[in-house]
Amino acid sequence: MRWTYKVVSATGLSALLLASAACGGAGGGGGGGGGGGGHSINVLMVNNSQMLTLQKHIGEFQKESGITVNFTVKPENDMRNQAATEFANQSGQFDVATLSNFEIPIYSKNNWLWPLEDIQAYKDDKDFNQADIFPSMTASLKGPDGKLYGEPFYGESSFLMYRKDIADKAGVTIKDNPTWDEVAAAAAKLDGAEPGMKGICLRGLPGWGEVFAPLTTVVNTFGGTWFEKDWTPKVNAPEFKAATSFYTDLVKTHGEAGAAQAGFAECLTAVTQSKAAMWYDATSAAGKLEVSDSPVKGKMAYVQAPVKMTKSSGWLYAWSWAIEKKSAKSDDARKFISWASSKKYEELVGGAEGWANVPAGKRASTYANAEYKKAAGAFAEPTLKAIESADPTNPGVQPRPTIGIQFVDIPEFTDLGTKVSQDVSGVIAGKTTVDAALNNGQTLAEAVAKKYQGK
Repeated sequence: MRWTYKVVSATGLSALLLASAACGGAGGGGGGGGGGGGHSINVLMVNNSQMLTLQKHIGEFQKESGITVNFTVKPENDMRNQAATEFANQSGQFDVATLSNFEIPIYSKNNWLWPLEDIQAYKDDKDFNQADIFPSMTASLKGPDGKLYGEPFYGESSFLMYRKDIADKAGVTIKDNPTWDEVAAAAAKLDGAEPGMKGICLRGLPGWGEVFAPLTTVVNTFGGTWFEKDWTPKVNAPEFKAATSFYTDLVKTHGEAGAAQAGFAECLTAVTQSKAAMWYDATSAAGKLEVSDSPVKGKMAYVQAPVKMTKSSGWLYAWSWAIEKKSAKSDDARKFISWASSKKYEELVGGAEGWANVPAGKRASTYANAEYKKAAGAFAEPTLKAIESADPTNPGVQPRPTIGIQFVDIPEFTDLGTKVSQDVSGVIAGKTTVDAALNNGQTLAEAVAKKYQGK
């Protein structure tokens, strides 16, 4: 459930999207009816654990619907690249794919997706209860026309995780809504609290979805932005520089060893091995820290993403289902999506796999479920608060040109964010300076801005 994206795939996805957009999108074709060509659908899906659990239980849907589901399951980067090619070309090979709230607004703008509310199966579905989906998730999965193009399978925000036992022993109090200055002070006190333990773990690994996932949330709450509403680039503005300097100084001074190459997996290892007292990252990480065989189970506490100038700063991400516009089986595809993202499916997984394993982070009702709250008691409420407070339409102190909290929702951002992240990782490694990194980033951002200014 973590959000990671490697450099090679970032560039590849950007190139595919830009090339397709330059041709005006492949748009259009296909029918809107139900079940054309037989009651079967083809689904392209990422191979993470939650999706594999769904594949395991797909027989329940097939039995009750009479629709056969054929899965193509691939690692994240391979799946993203194939989805970009498939949807751009509208070849009709797949009816449904797992896309995120980064791709869906872009794909919908290019007319590559079915608006879900235009499908008869959506209109006929009285049990799905769209109002139960978190408004922040629904907002992030709409197109420029205001229509809904995706349903979340599960979602996440970000928050601060810390060793409460270590903090209590050191006399460090961390509030439910801490500021970044307070977190930095706590990191200094907790650094060395146990042999080999650092104060905090923060991603430093290059990638628009690695170091810049948490760092862009820091930029937002420090008053910065990648672009202003009119596409004026602000990458080397004082606020962006202050946030980047703060982040890189904190991880260099009190962060994990080898921080310039540390991502989600490395920080998870550091915390579970008691090599870091705090960690700011995805809310989904909590489930991994609280599994039955975790060395830190029951020792962790979870509070909201640290802030400075904004009321909240957590990111928002959702693996979601979307229907290719070329699909002639939109009704059957929508029926599958309604089942896979339903409350009923969560109950199926809760009973069969344990409630801590349900694909959470999308429905308010999940967090009112007594069985789920019992299984995920340590982190359910902080996760709920983080997701509910995330605002993808207004994440900072100024208006933005696109939706998105930890990213700018344009095809060029995969390449722009990755290139700038390489220099930021260089700052953490001591190979360059913040000024040099962000001045270079400003030049790159200016080239991107020229494509959008005046449109």
